[in-house]
Amino acid sequence: MTITDSVARAPEDLGHRWTPRLWGVLAVLCGVLFLDGLDVSMVGVALPSIGAELGLSTTSLQWIVNGYVLGYGGLLLLGGRTADLLGRRRVFLVALGVFTVASLIGGLVDDGALLIATRFVKGLAAAFTAPTAMSILTTTFPEGPARNRALSIFTVFGASGYSSGLILGGLLTSLGWRWTFLVPVPLALAALVAGHRLIPRDRPADGGGHDLIGAVTLTAGMLLAVYGVVTAPARGWLDPLTLTIAALAVISLAAFVMTENRVRHPLVRLGILRMGAVVRANLSMIALLGSYVSFQFMMTLYLQDVLHWEPLRMALALLPAGLLVAFSSPFMGRLIDRYGTGRLIVTAMVSLSAGYLWFLATAGDRPEYLLTILPAMLLLGGGFAFGFSSIMAQATDGIDDSEQGLASGLVQSSGQVGTALVLAVVTALVATAADFTAFRPGFGLVTGVAVAGLLLNLAPLLTRRSRTS
Repeated sequence: MTITDSVARAPEDLGHRWTPRLWGVLAVLCGVLFLDGLDVSMVGVALPSIGAELGLSTTSLQWIVNGYVLGYGGLLLLGGRTADLLGRRRVFLVALGVFTVASLIGGLVDDGALLIATRFVKGLAAAFTAPTAMSILTTTFPEGPARNRALSIFTVFGASGYSSGLILGGLLTSLGWRWTFLVPVPLALAALVAGHRLIPRDRPADGGGHDLIGAVTLTAGMLLAVYGVVTAPARGWLDPLTLTIAALAVISLAAFVMTENRVRHPLVRLGILRMGAVVRANLSMIALLGSYVSFQFMMTLYLQDVLHWEPLRMALALLPAGLLVAFSSPFMGRLIDRYGTGRLIVTAMVSLSAGYLWFLATAGDRPEYLLTILPAMLLLGGGFAFGFSSIMAQATDGIDDSEQGLASGLVQSSGQVGTALVLAVVTALVATAADFTAFRPGFGLVTGVAVAGLLLNLAPLLTRRSRTS
């Protein structure tokens, strides 16, 4: 038996006892997710300070977020499939190295445009590390209790990274926003060294990998689509350039679909999109990430720019959501085994929707922390705790190992493109907001997104009950 085989089969052969090497592989994957959560939340906390030092407007600050989203969302699907075709270990390590270098450069630049460029490169690198990490996890741990347990641990580290980033971002921003870019560098280097030693070599897929036209049209289409979404609010949805970008994106993606239906070894097997559970998981990820990232963006601006809170105070205010996810996620694997993903996703959407509705109903002209913000953050944390692992499990269940990278990239692409769309509209709504009343349309939008996610997941459960009654 090879090292790869022993790692892959350990959960089945040893029941609940995982080998030290298997734990090591999981630790590397969790470390990268921790790093991603840490980076995103630290930069979010630092946005007002970056804008003040570099002279960036709210619209420009959006690009520090959306520059990352453009690279991440535009190439996630390609990144996941590339890992399947070229080898997960190789793609993971190369992309993690690029992420490390981009983090270092981002902490040293003095120009807003260059900073946004480094964020794009980091997003591009994460587009390969994120789905590859997920596909390494889902091919290492077999479908069922072992995978659900691993996914719940995986989620803990993502939430812990996000929560730690809020606090660390507040502390580091007090010293200087550049530290929020530089601190991830040694952590990424450590993950790179550990990954090189622990992640077993794997074989590229036997078929595929030669669909050059598919790769070009997919990349062009996704980049144009995300770019069009994040720039349309500033120019106008009916602006000639916006319409031209949208047309080019549609043409590129249509050419991609035509190519995939004709080539012998398609880059992406389109049949995966005919699976109802997979489609619902992707739409649910849009509702989950699209609403919460936009909510955090508005809260960051409101608490720091309008109420003039210090970064650390703001971070502590948003921390309860991440802590709730971190402490509850270890139990999600057992809950998925017992109740299934469908019911838990509905529970997540109920909690999310309730959090946003409570916030809007009690905020008044100036939301109070104990009455409004804290209960809302706890409900949102509950939504993430029940939702993320369940959505990821639903998106990859029943998918062959040869397409796990594709399935992982697809659901993460949906989340990032959805985030870009919701955040772009929210930014347009609150770009000149000077008080809480001006932020209300943005908070109303994220509430609508969460409620739509709830209705989407309620429908199949209600249909199933009506058939059995």
